[in-house]
Amino acid sequence: MKKLILVALVSFVALQMEAQVKTTKTSPRIIILATGGTIAGSGESATKAAYTAGKVPIDDLLNAVPEIHNYGKITGEQTASIGSQDMNIATWLVLSNRINQIFKENLADAIVITHGTDTMESTAYFLKLTVMYNKPVVIVGAMRPSTAMSQDGNRNLLDAVMVAADPKTQGKGVIVAMDEKVFDARDVTKGSSTNLETFVSRNFGPIGLIYDGKVSYYYQSLKNPTKKFDVTKLTSLPQVEIVYGYADASPISVSCLMNSNVKGIVYDGMGNGNFNEPVGKELAIAAKKGIQVVRTNRTGSGRTTLENEVDDKTLGFIVADDLNAQKARILLMLSLTETTDRSKIQQNFFEY
Repeated sequence: MKKLILVALVSFVALQMEAQVKTTKTSPRIIILATGGTIAGSGESATKAAYTAGKVPIDDLLNAVPEIHNYGKITGEQTASIGSQDMNIATWLVLSNRINQIFKENLADAIVITHGTDTMESTAYFLKLTVMYNKPVVIVGAMRPSTAMSQDGNRNLLDAVMVAADPKTQGKGVIVAMDEKVFDARDVTKGSSTNLETFVSRNFGPIGLIYDGKVSYYYQSLKNPTKKFDVTKLTSLPQVEIVYGYADASPISVSCLMNSNVKGIVYDGMGNGNFNEPVGKELAIAAKKGIQVVRTNRTGSGRTTLENEVDDKTLGFIVADDLNAQKARILLMLSLTETTDRSKIQQNFFEY
């Protein structure tokens, strides 16, 4: 009897070990690249809003959410430790190149990026345009620091890892997972300065919903170009600045930029990207000097349309379609690394 029990016990252990090996072999490998932000923020009080972003290292973030290891083999890297208001082109290039390296060398099946919310939408779109692989890259953050009584970072991080591990996420490229929603990187924007449910896609809504450890997808953006911008050899991008439109606006900002050797100006206009006469004249001069001028609108949704209220062809302007100003700036900077042909840049805005 003892011998039978021993044999049964050995067989049970062997089966368990075999199952564990199979699980390990099939579990997705997920690398978390940490950049700082509120999700890694620390404050002196659990009930006050004040905090310092980027203080908590990646290992502490992972240790705070042990459940993430249920979804795969999880490792972390500290890429930066900044508030996302200080996010910059140099860090974007580091992130993009590291992601491309990870996928090229088959070091991971998916990547999660922890990021501050202020510029998350911009980082997401930059990566969508420069990551050469269509494997999952899930960007996540928080609106409250890790030390807050009702912090949202742990749950968001768990959801992001779960989304990255889900087979249905394969092929979706760069996305944002926040507040039980999944957004396409091109369409997402921060919609509130303080609310937990801050991220929105005003034109189309989220592409998926997260609930009870599962993600359900409902649609996918067709603005998912197969051709990406190669930034592997770049250390900077052409300078492009944004000018805001408003009633009785002065053309001084445009004039100053023309004298600052910028390569592009994004004009965030009223209504359908409109401008008053003085600003329009100065923008037209800038375009004649070879500065690429892109019109966007400050309304928060809708398209900026070509050749309607504005004679774009005559004035030499480009329209951003439904991109907001901050994303139009990114696409213009990247476009200028390849061409100064206005028609080709306009086509990029319709395709990307």
